[in-house]
Amino acid sequence: MPLYKKINLNENTQIYVWKITEDFDTLFKETPLRDVSLARLEKMLSKTHQCGFLSVRHLLNKAGYSDFDLFYDENGKPNLKDGKHISITHSFEFSAIIVSSENVGIDLEMNREKIIRIADKFIDSEFEFLDKENNYIEHLSVIWGAKEALYKMCNSRSLSFKQDMHVHQFDLNSEIVTAHIASENLNFNQNFRLHFESFENYTLVYGLENNE
Repeated sequence: MPLYKKINLNENTQIYVWKITEDFDTLFKETPLRDVSLARLEKMLSKTHQCGFLSVRHLLNKAGYSDFDLFYDENGKPNLKDGKHISITHSFEFSAIIVSSENVGIDLEMNREKIIRIADKFIDSEFEFLDKENNYIEHLSVIWGAKEALYKMCNSRSLSFKQDMHVHQFDLNSEIVTAHIASENLNFNQNFRLHFESFENYTLVYGLENNE
């Protein structure tokens, strides 16, 4: 299908979301790829991952780029040749990118009960305000998405989701969540402000490093 959604966060920052309804062959034949990207695609065992990979290239096109403009640094963080910042995510039926003149992070997750089983692996201080009887999965999805987006922004910093990243109490209707990263080992201490929204049982979280 065409672009599912475009969000203009500010004049220098756009988010593009794609709903993957096409099959692999349709996505592939319309997507020029570099040799290194083609080799990476061929190593993927899952058609879902392959379609997610290709749909991201369609989003690049919507943003005015192509696979030939995208490269990854030694830590696996994506970059654009023109110097703009980009972050990428995909989950099952959806993919998304954020492109900005500032450092950015984005995450997209399907809301699933599985997240309850792994909550104690990425949550610490947040348990103080979470209510297991009130939209628990949705709250966990926002927290996980926020920490994933933060991790992508911080790139090479070896941060612990549980010990170093702390999401503050938030209202699901606010579409804003704040967080704090503090790591004595890395001498890193910073506040963050992220945006989130839900659609079709998915949670999208994104933010700028300098958007406190």
